[in-house]
Amino acid sequence: MNILLINRSDHLGGAAIASLRLMNALNEQSVEARMLVIDSKTSHSSVATVGSKWHNTYNFLAERLDIIVSNGFNREALFKADIASHGLDLSGHAWVKWADVIILNWVNQGMLSMSSLHKLLALGKPVLWTMHDMWNCTGICHHAYECRNYETTCHSCPLTGKKGKDLSTRVQQAKQKLYEATNLHFVSVSNWLAQCSKNSSLMSDSHVTVIGNPFPTSNFSCVYQPGDLGIAPDARVIVMGAARLDDPVKGFDLMIDAMDYIAREKPELASRLHLLLYGGLRDMSLLDRIALPHTHLGYVADVRPIYRQAHIVLSTSRYESFGYTLLEGMACGCVPVTTGDGGQVDIVKHLVNGYVTGGKDPTSIAAGIEWAANCSLSRETLHEWVSVHFDSSIIARQYIELIKSL
Repeated sequence: MNILLINRSDHLGGAAIASLRLMNALNEQSVEARMLVIDSKTSHSSVATVGSKWHNTYNFLAERLDIIVSNGFNREALFKADIASHGLDLSGHAWVKWADVIILNWVNQGMLSMSSLHKLLALGKPVLWTMHDMWNCTGICHHAYECRNYETTCHSCPLTGKKGKDLSTRVQQAKQKLYEATNLHFVSVSNWLAQCSKNSSLMSDSHVTVIGNPFPTSNFSCVYQPGDLGIAPDARVIVMGAARLDDPVKGFDLMIDAMDYIAREKPELASRLHLLLYGGLRDMSLLDRIALPHTHLGYVADVRPIYRQAHIVLSTSRYESFGYTLLEGMACGCVPVTTGDGGQVDIVKHLVNGYVTGGKDPTSIAAGIEWAANCSLSRETLHEWVSVHFDSSIIARQYIELIKSL
């Protein structure tokens, strides 16, 4: 069986990491898998780049121009929407012809257009589309937040700033025509995202299978290994990380409020904690608001040493399609504490292998941190849970079984 994955990148973003891990895991099974990208940093023989630098740049900029003109030149919303107006025609590519099955992943920002997607589907091959966020079931947004227009007809989109039918309406209608293809099947990386799809007018009748993202558990050790960051040896270390920590969806403000509450109301607990942050920050002054001892490491290439010296992994995301940082922390033996609006609840079972807070309340997040700081879950138990449920080999076999069923 020949399986072709298509994703914009092989290294940038959670979808890229998941796609590359899935390709590698499939190749370890009784299939051959390859991957097409337009942005590559790997020398893997099974990964190929498509499109010239000039062509890819043109598609990217032309689509951004369409969006910013339609949203009244609102730069803040420029990368929160995608419309698939420009992209590459891959239907004649040698690897597409070679493939028995095509797995689409995150193909936005000039990778594939509506037209090129129609051409891929017209080949008649089974096409799986793995959903890494809400874009497939909305008009133009990757996260709908509190908006529920996607459940009926997208209009008056907060990202366009216009009333009535707008860009989101037109793209939603274009997706509806695309989804009429009978050889298209969707994969959701979490039950939460699958439910969002079922609630949407676009995908209420679509075939959606839930398969989590693959995780290379054997590459992560759960052996505790203190680092040399000047942290007190008896401190309970909390790790929180993201590509951009102060992205509003990551809930950095919720974390700050929770730490402030602990410092104010639970001084004994506060004296035992140290917060370890990694990832970018646009507003460095936010660090001054954290009431507990903390260390910010900035961008980190390898997160494993960070988690091995920690005890708790924290996610305060307002929405999360899956939750890779939780898996990374758990595989290294950290107790997870997370909000529950998203795919995190597929990973963390409340009071069993971690703590799911009762909403986006800083006091509930603080309660979760206190529980995690005092719980007796072993690092080996947490590592094993990840291995049993999300190891790459297990996820690859689930994809293979789904493909066989189609």
